[in-house]
Parts: sequence; C-alpha cells; structure tokens
Amino acid sequence: MNVHGTWAIYRFEMARALRTLWQSLVTPVITTSLYFIVFGAAIGSRMTEIDGVAYGAFIVPGLIMLSLFTQSIFNASFGIFFPKFTGTIYELLSAPISPMETVIGYVGAAATKSIVLGLVILGTAAFFVPLEIQHPFWMIAFLVLIAVTFCLFGFIIGIWGQNFEQIQFIPMLIVTPLTFLGGAFYSLDMLAEPWRTITYFNPVVYLISGFRWSFYGQGDVGVEISLGATLGFFFLCLAIVGWMFRTGYRLKT
Repeated sequence: MNVHGTWAIYRFEMARALRTLWQSLVTPVITTSLYFIVFGAAIGSRMTEIDGVAYGAFIVPGLIMLSLFTQSIFNASFGIFFPKFTGTIYELLSAPISPMETVIGYVGAAATKSIVLGLVILGTAAFFVPLEIQHPFWMIAFLVLIAVTFCLFGFIIGIWGQNFEQIQFIPMLIVTPLTFLGGAFYSLDMLAEPWRTITYFNPVVYLISGFRWSFYGQGDVGVEISLGATLGFFFLCLAIVGWMFRTGYRLKT
C-alpha cells in the first residue's frame, strides 16, 4: 500500500476544495434555507404531516440526498477529469501507485467533501424544524455509503467524459430529475397508479427511502431492500472502475 501516494492525491484534492471553502459552505446553507422558505410556506401550510411526520422535517433527508448526489458526482468527476484535460494523467498512470490507491485518493477526498456538505445541510435544517434521528448509526452509515457510491459513479463519469458538457449532463439532466421524482419531497403512497408502480423503477427511490428510514423509522420500501440496492450500486460502480483501469478505457487513449 503506497500510503504516501494515496495521501498526496487526497491532500491535493482537499486543498483544491479548501480554496473555495466559503462558496462550498455558504451555497448549501442558502439553498437549504430557500427550500424551507418555499416548500415550508407554500406546501407546508397545506400539507402539515406525511405519515405522522411534520412536512418540514419529512423533506430533510430528501434535501440532503439531493445535494449529496449531485455534489458527489461533481467532486469526483472533476477531480479525475482535470488531469485528463491538462495531460497530467499520464504522470499519474506512470507513478508507482496502483489503481486502487488512486481511486482511494480521489474518491476519498470527494466523499469527505460530500459528507461534510451533508452534515452542513443537516445542521442548517435543525434551525428550521425539530429533527428526530431514530437510528443515528444507520444515518451515518447510509450517508457515508451513498456518498462513496456516488463519488465512484462520478469518477466513472470523469473518466468517460471528454468535455465539460458531458460531465455536467448526467448529474444535471438525469440524476437531479430522478431525485425529484424519487420521493425526495413526498411519499410514494401519495401517488396514484400507475405512477406509483412506475416510480419503483427509479433507483434513487431506494436510496432516499433508506436514508429517511434512519431518521423516522419508516420509508417507501423496506430498509433491507434499500441497503441491498445501495450496496449493489456500490459494487457495480467498483467493478466498472476496475474494468476502466484494467483496459485503459479513455485513460491511455
């Protein structure tokens, strides 16, 4: 294990994030506040509770996941895309560091930034609504697992993407709509058929449901199914990253 090489990548990526620390912290605080003002005032006054949970508190897990998904992808994808864009990727590939150590460095840094962001949003939400976390261990476990999984997904996008437009396409035009349609701000029981059944084909549903269960002990699907879906996506991303390094897909060409 090349600890020094992995630590060098991790420290470099964290230093890049610290240069925009103010923007990274203020933006989610303002965005979260606006969500509570808009959704809390416009919708919360008409829909006070969902499944016995105050609407303002109900949307907190969805708000965290909405930011976590997109920021995890952006952090990891841009981290590996810039070496490709500047041509320094060849120095990284020729360095005495294995693909696994490279992934740990880049994905570890991106996941750290995403987890901090999620905790900042959680702290901001506590100023607006009373929060209840029934399963704090599983809340942290889901937060870390989902952050790492989507950072791996972002790492894949960063290797696949050949320009900035391609990198921004998937998180903005695919992941964000799936999150809004995945029960981030409502319960699937509120949907009529056939939309409720169709929604279960949205993979984001299972991630949000598991994370919400850790808060309130209830979700749209069973927590075992949510955990299994999250782990399945994690191992799928891990396998794709391994294949990319083994074949050199868009890394050496």
